[in-house]
Amino acid sequence: MAASVPCAGFFFDAEPAGEPSAPALDACALCAQPLGRDSDIFMYRGDTPFCSEDCRHEQMQLDAVSARRAARSAGRRHQQYSSSGTDSPRRGQESRKVSVAS
Repeated sequence: MAASVPCAGFFFDAEPAGEPSAPALDACALCAQPLGRDSDIFMYRGDTPFCSEDCRHEQMQLDAVSARRAARSAGRRHQQYSSSGTDSPRRGQESRKVSVAS
């Protein structure tokens, strides 16, 4: 049977010794306003802190615009490749019918 290891303090350690710390919840990710310990923190995408619902909502809108631009850009790239004139998996090679005399 394995020896049991006490877990006291495991969940309460702010930073394990020897490991780099994660970004702190010190300031709003959008407006950089300091976040107080007694104030509400509005989270987005897991670990990104915001000082208010307005800042969080603005970041969500910015992310949506970026996603739409990326989708349009990807659509244009796909269109360029698909309209290049070859539907063959071997792009850039022509295929010709050749008659063979017997």
